[in-house]
Amino acid sequence: MGQPNLAAIDIGTSSVHLAIARPVPGGRPELILREKLPVRLGSGASDMKTLDPAAVDRAVNALQSFRVLADAHDAVVEAVATSAVREAEDASDFLDRARDEAGIDIAIIAGVEEARLIHLGVLGAVPLAETKHLVIDIGGGSTEFIVGHGVEPQLLRSLKVGHVRTSNRFFPKGEVDEDAVGECRTFLRSFFARVAIDASAAGFDRVVGCSGTFETVSAVVRKRRAHGRSDQTGAVNRAEVDDAVQMVLAARTTEERRKISGVEQHRADTMIAACLIVEALMDSLDFDEFIVSPHALREGLVLDRLNDRNPRDDGLLHLTSIRASSVRAVAERYGENIAHARQATDIALQIFDSTTAQHTFGRFERDVLEAASMLHNIGRFVGHGGHHRHSQYLIRHTEHLAGFHEHETLLIALVARYHRKSAPKQSHREFAALTLRDQQLVRVLAGMLRIGIALDRTYRTAASDVLVEISANTVVVSVRGEDLDLEIFAANQTKSLLEEALATPVVVVGRGTA
Repeated sequence: MGQPNLAAIDIGTSSVHLAIARPVPGGRPELILREKLPVRLGSGASDMKTLDPAAVDRAVNALQSFRVLADAHDAVVEAVATSAVREAEDASDFLDRARDEAGIDIAIIAGVEEARLIHLGVLGAVPLAETKHLVIDIGGGSTEFIVGHGVEPQLLRSLKVGHVRTSNRFFPKGEVDEDAVGECRTFLRSFFARVAIDASAAGFDRVVGCSGTFETVSAVVRKRRAHGRSDQTGAVNRAEVDDAVQMVLAARTTEERRKISGVEQHRADTMIAACLIVEALMDSLDFDEFIVSPHALREGLVLDRLNDRNPRDDGLLHLTSIRASSVRAVAERYGENIAHARQATDIALQIFDSTTAQHTFGRFERDVLEAASMLHNIGRFVGHGGHHRHSQYLIRHTEHLAGFHEHETLLIALVARYHRKSAPKQSHREFAALTLRDQQLVRVLAGMLRIGIALDRTYRTAASDVLVEISANTVVVSVRGEDLDLEIFAANQTKSLLEEALATPVVVVGRGTA
């Protein structure tokens, strides 16, 4: 039986997007439906620290509609949320409603992961594989920047500036004010200065804009062209952008901007900020034209998830290895002993695979264990004392861990944190905030990791042959190698966390002894 269809949902600050795709064995997924509903989750004057109740209602209604469409196409749902939900202090209420009322579990993704998925979506729509390119996605609450050389991203950045956030700050009534326009221009150029330096250092020859802001500015430009040319992919140049900016600024109110040909009705109130952001980007990053990609995050999510289920080698991104390669890159960045980390990881994964009947976890949790095991010691980059807590901090805050959403990163960080010293406690704030299931997951995985680390205590990778079996309702870890007395002793000293988590005795022995 083939893979099911996939419904990818992107819950943004301004709109909720849906793409439903059919897997194609040996080829790229076929997009069979694309929908967008404006919800404006980032509305209000709180700088997106809280979600407006009316906006949450609109978002939940949109998700209910998309759930119906997904079910009609027999599609598995993958939903991610970006800036507005990422920053909201009351996001859990929205996540609970989405789960309870729409039957959709939402993963919050970090800005850099958002950028990676956007880049992937653009690569699937625009021929960029042979170019040095800059991709910019202006959302409602954040703007993502990706510099790519060929198919590989060289720079991934996410800045907390978007058309809704900027409108809330400078144009809360949707009206043109000359002083506010000047202040906004100064603010934006200052905000983009650092990323402009980084992007210039990385180098790019071609610029691609994606999502609603670039699409709307481009639509206004196309309507203004003398011969009514309507191609979606034709480059938009600086003179055309300047003309569009002046036209939008001349329309003093939201109602006047709704009359501008090419402006979507629900974007009229944020068009001042949208145009000024595009203008500032062209100034700050010094480019004279851009093309618009019809694909962005939701299409990137489709490619990422369907490639992961149905791996192929089409020269795109080798997506099945994106997590592993980024984990190894982070480990190397912080000076991890790769041989030791790999040995501990291999043993921990053997224990995981051999005890599925006891813990009932699956692939998602196995990925968490593998990443945490490979990164458990990176805190030594900061200092040896308390390095388990340093590891937790570095994992939570690194921008280089690709392919994981924020909740996965949190779990990875906590498993790494508990690889030594005290067991998880309710007095530990981040652990206590987890669901009971996730608390159990952290205990089980950290318990496995502790044994894996102990069996390479001397960093000799001496345990050359490890076998895990269930015998007489006991997890028996038997190892073979030379001079393993210290490793076996250490493993038996650290096994209690796993025993308690599995409610099953654990014994570590040398092969041939009982």
